[in-house]
Amino acid sequence: MVEAEVPEVRAGLPAYAIEIGTEPLAGPARNSLGGWPFLAEGQEWPECFCGERMALYFQLELPPDLEPFGGDQLAVFHCRDHNDCTDPPLAGGSRLVDRFWDAPQAPGPKPFWRVLLQRQATRPATEIEPLIRALPVTLRAFADEPDEDECGAQEFKVGGSPSWAQDPESFQCACGTDLVYLCQVPENWEFDVYPGSPMQPDGIGETFHLFLGNEVYLLACPAHCDPAAVWPVNQN
Repeated sequence: MVEAEVPEVRAGLPAYAIEIGTEPLAGPARNSLGGWPFLAEGQEWPECFCGERMALYFQLELPPDLEPFGGDQLAVFHCRDHNDCTDPPLAGGSRLVDRFWDAPQAPGPKPFWRVLLQRQATRPATEIEPLIRALPVTLRAFADEPDEDECGAQEFKVGGSPSWAQDPESFQCACGTDLVYLCQVPENWEFDVYPGSPMQPDGIGETFHLFLGNEVYLLACPAHCDPAAVWPVNQN
């Protein structure tokens, strides 16, 4: 496989807290929980290996100073029915296998999630996410200073420093580039659903959770070798 060109990556990304509004969205918004996913031309709404369309948990238009991801559209999808922990498919050492985003992931032949980091996500889908409530999101800049253990704030955030619940994890993309920490979802973070939505199997209460409610750290390929080249680390 041809090694991707690696852009310069600054140590320590600027940090933005992800704050959720309470007034339901009436139309598409690039920063949202649920809502209408913004997708690149030719990119279909992701489906799980079970054949069900994945739920859009949240999406963000990344601020310009979050280089090399500034201006990208981040979208996190996850199957409602299949809700487990990740297991990195390694080719050797810390390097992930080719097309790791499509590699087998228990309990199925393909992953039950899809994280997209798209540079040309210009169009909102015509349909709204039917399960996760469509709520607006605001990104608030804050100082995310690592502590003595080099852990940042345990917040729903993009950029900054991860607040590792266990030992730090690092992986190399299949293209040969070291993945870079981008976003964090705290443990047991609740995503509100519409009244009457089916409950999430093995879930916690009537809200939805990512990866069984584990702390989630998104590590992305700074070379942008593929929109799906993002690995979701799970810890608790």
